[in-house]
Amino acid sequence: MKYFKVNKMKYLKIGMISFLSLQMLLQQGISVNAEIDYNAEAEARKSLTIQTNEIANWPQGPCVGAESAILMEATTGTILYAKNIDEKLYPASTTKILTCLIAAEQAEMNEVVTFSNDAVFSIESGSSNMGMDVGEQITMEQALYGVLVGSANEAANAVAEHIGGSVSSFSEIMNQKAKDLGCKNSNFVNPNGLYSEDHYTTAYDLATIARHFFTNDLLCKMSSTSTYEIPPTASQPDDIIIHSKNKLLPDREYTYDYLVGSKTGFTSEARQTLVSCAKKDGLTLICVIMKEESPNQFTDTVSLFDYGFSNFTKMTVSDYETDYNVSSTDFFKVENNSFGNSSSILNIDEDAYVVLPNSVTFDEVQSELVYQEDDSDSVATIQYTYQNIPIGSADVTMSSPTEPVVEKPLAPSITQESEILPEENILFINVTKILFIIIGVSGILISIFVIHSLINNYNFSKSRKIKRKSKPYISSKFENFDF
Repeated sequence: MKYFKVNKMKYLKIGMISFLSLQMLLQQGISVNAEIDYNAEAEARKSLTIQTNEIANWPQGPCVGAESAILMEATTGTILYAKNIDEKLYPASTTKILTCLIAAEQAEMNEVVTFSNDAVFSIESGSSNMGMDVGEQITMEQALYGVLVGSANEAANAVAEHIGGSVSSFSEIMNQKAKDLGCKNSNFVNPNGLYSEDHYTTAYDLATIARHFFTNDLLCKMSSTSTYEIPPTASQPDDIIIHSKNKLLPDREYTYDYLVGSKTGFTSEARQTLVSCAKKDGLTLICVIMKEESPNQFTDTVSLFDYGFSNFTKMTVSDYETDYNVSSTDFFKVENNSFGNSSSILNIDEDAYVVLPNSVTFDEVQSELVYQEDDSDSVATIQYTYQNIPIGSADVTMSSPTEPVVEKPLAPSITQESEILPEENILFINVTKILFIIIGVSGILISIFVIHSLINNYNFSKSRKIKRKSKPYISSKFENFDF
């Protein structure tokens, strides 16, 4: 049994290089004992502006020592807490959530991953590894556990080579995937997060990647695993035990009961980084901490999760929405169907919701209708904001003629018809009233027709009696009438 393996020649060579570098520094009179007071820097960072704390009526978030931090609701993408979320920083091993997301989408878990010379020997001395040797093979699933539990850099390299053919080719896949997901300020040059000046991202971009990462059940399971064992095989002869250093996991110092999954990261340049997901009371929150000092990456995360779950709630749109506020186009809605049940020509997605501070009601929300021009099932999307902050959206679909109608009670805060401004270009259709009007008009027309017929018949009968006295003749036009 082993916890990691050491390639003696590899680390002897790296050790000699490090020794020679140290000698050069000493010869040049450069002090290698100079220390940076990282904790003092972290304390100073607490005074940095928290952008969401400047929003009117928004819950005040905690001061944290991280250079950058974000708390995002996973489904809607609502940003609950923001501190320098677009600042480009080094992600360290939190990079690996993108590596594993791509692997989970493009590979089967039973595929065999082979460790090349480059995969094993290109990682830095002392960096996280699971002790794999050149030519050894494990499954993709085992490799991903190695990446997410042990943060194994050589395993990340091997996964990248397996999917992309090389680390550089896989980096191109990473950047394209990040762009497709909506990342705005990222560039990745390796799959493991080891330092490179050209390898950077932001708290917002990491949270965007995490939103998709944590929708995968297997990746959630891997990233919430404390210990993982890889048994020996013919292609990998050792019993490998991998331990996570994540202190948010069960039975750890900063255990968080609602944790879905989490990935740590550290390099000297990046400092401590952490990406985590937690779920409670129907809310799924993503927290990203960048450039913090240990163990504050964990305490910051717990503070932000507690802040989010305590101060925000979700509101199901279909329970509250009755009006579509459209700034530049016509729209319409239906109040009732012909049988008195609540119905509409257009239906709002019943699962859609917005995320709001506990003190804010739905009628304080602003909305905008955006028509869809693609081939999706929805005809439009209602986009919601509060204080210019996007808080969620709801798709609007056309009702099917056979779709059953379910009556819903109106929520207390719903805007009534009388409150709608006359200049708004909205057409109301009351099917019940229209039906009664049609029936009433039809009844009147039928009554007129019957009365008219009776009068005509009466007059005709009298005239025929007179004609019979003078000329007993009946026109063939009325042969079928019974007088």
